[in-house]
Amino acid sequence: MTAGSPHPTGRDAGIRDAAGRDAGHWDAVVVGAGFAGSLVAQRLGAQGWRVLVLEAGRTAPPAAETAAAHRAAGGGPPIAAYPHSPDAPSPDAADLTGLPDGGFTATGYLRQHGPLPYASGYLRANGGTGLVWTGLAPRMHPEDFRTGDLGRGRNWPIGYHDLEPHYREAERELGVAADAEDQRRAVGLPLPDGYAFPMRPIPASYLDRQLARALDGRTVRDPAAPGPARLAVTATPHARNGLPTRPRRADGADHGPPCAGSASCVPVCPTGAKYTPLRTQARWSPAVELRTGAVVARVLADPVTGRSTGVEYLAGGTAHRVTADLVVLAAHAIENARLLLLSGLADRSDQVGRNLMDHPVLLTWGLMPGPVGPYRGPGSTSGLEAFRFGGARRRRAPFRIEIGNWGWSWVGGGPEAETAALLAAGLRGKELRERLGDRLGRQFAFQCELEQTADPGNRVTLDPDRRDPLGLPVPAIRYDLDEYVREGMASARAVSDQVFALLGAEDHTAYPGRGWPGRLEHRGEVYGYRGAGHAGGTHVMGDAPGTSVVDQWQRCWDHPNLYAVGCGSMPSLGTSNPSLTMAALALRSAERMHQDLLALRRPATLSPPSSVPRAPSPPSEPS
Repeated sequence: MTAGSPHPTGRDAGIRDAAGRDAGHWDAVVVGAGFAGSLVAQRLGAQGWRVLVLEAGRTAPPAAETAAAHRAAGGGPPIAAYPHSPDAPSPDAADLTGLPDGGFTATGYLRQHGPLPYASGYLRANGGTGLVWTGLAPRMHPEDFRTGDLGRGRNWPIGYHDLEPHYREAERELGVAADAEDQRRAVGLPLPDGYAFPMRPIPASYLDRQLARALDGRTVRDPAAPGPARLAVTATPHARNGLPTRPRRADGADHGPPCAGSASCVPVCPTGAKYTPLRTQARWSPAVELRTGAVVARVLADPVTGRSTGVEYLAGGTAHRVTADLVVLAAHAIENARLLLLSGLADRSDQVGRNLMDHPVLLTWGLMPGPVGPYRGPGSTSGLEAFRFGGARRRRAPFRIEIGNWGWSWVGGGPEAETAALLAAGLRGKELRERLGDRLGRQFAFQCELEQTADPGNRVTLDPDRRDPLGLPVPAIRYDLDEYVREGMASARAVSDQVFALLGAEDHTAYPGRGWPGRLEHRGEVYGYRGAGHAGGTHVMGDAPGTSVVDQWQRCWDHPNLYAVGCGSMPSLGTSNPSLTMAALALRSAERMHQDLLALRRPATLSPPSSVPRAPSPPSEPS
């Protein structure tokens, strides 16, 4: 609550359930019903703990209805397909506008103070940004956990092998489709012998097959690397149903229908083939209760012990308070940081809100010599993995190249823009159809996702001058890209140029396009980036309370029963889409939360004080 707000009353105070327990007291309160929150609630509920999940946003209609409404509206930003709550605004990349002479302006929920824009949004709804994600689910590379050893960013307090069994568990939960041998060979992942992903790989697109024929086994030069890099078009792991490697899940649940190639993964998969947190929520036990439209305003903590005692939240114009033995923040990296700052908690290290990271995406685009069949299937099914690891990452940010199946849609040159340009040029009838078919049919793009290291100067704070509709300070962002990332952009562009030449493709890449806020210059060259929507680092984990916010279990150092889970805990993002790693971390932390709750319920072992002598034993009876 804000200073001077009334004491919460609400429906929770003093009410008892059928068993006589305080209905306002829970074993665990989870704030946020996205990836991490839904998984934590599922695991704790399955152990019999009473769990209350508070979600600030609303519940969306079924996927098929959402898809139909999005088509009827003629598209728009991904989050526009979902119901919005005025009490819980969702920031969007469309809130940014590039200025003709450089720089940008930002409107909407997030306040931005530059120098460069944080160019990603997130969805505040039941299921969170997990409703609108692309569905790509690669693991992090073992190197990614030790970036501090490379002189860049931070090391994790755990390593790849600590997380590996939880990766397998997350892949089962999400239904990941991939080929283990591909991931060993092309990515260097040390997968267990005999391991099979739950689903067989999603079939390669026609574009993937064309590129594989032209590129596999060829080499290019990375300006930051001493030797050539060998190319191999590699299938990307997907949390999207393919053909199962086993008949059914071990728990008897069915993942649902296979991918039908709807090409609308962002914002919605109309058939339910793509994993969303709603699939996990469908398996919640009756011990889990969800309340939507519940905006948590403050986490409560005992000033003496530091233990969290519960949360205060606002819903329907009323303030509520609930108490719990365990509090779990799972509301997105930016919202978790905001809530800790609003509560004045967990900031002994002065790292709450700091180290904000994303994957800056350098896009390149062109026309292939012949048709490649874009705008069908998932947004990307394959990529080039050779630039994710190795010695070059000491000198420049590593990057992963996604091969984009949706033409020029992300750079603003999709079917609608191409049609408008040809109409403006005077084309009509047969000539228009032929030109449009030729241009659209040959479009392709590369999405180079670059690692951004943890920088305490990139941060989330509370805006002192602006409040949301509930009267709470909005998040303010300070964001920039350092020399390391810019060197990565230079390498990515150099690699892309060589690959285009190998393909015989026409390069149409031009920075910056009109309205491109992420414009920057590096060594005399102009670049433009997008945000990948992969926020991380704002409550970073570490091995000491003086330099980090949470420990290896995502438990706040200063508050032994308060967890902040999600990508905000990650000390580095590597180059992989972070959702799978976030899920693995959540499952690992849920095990520790269960142990914490068991310890609270364990009867104390009583023994007499050492200063009090024991009574002598009575003499034994004669035999």
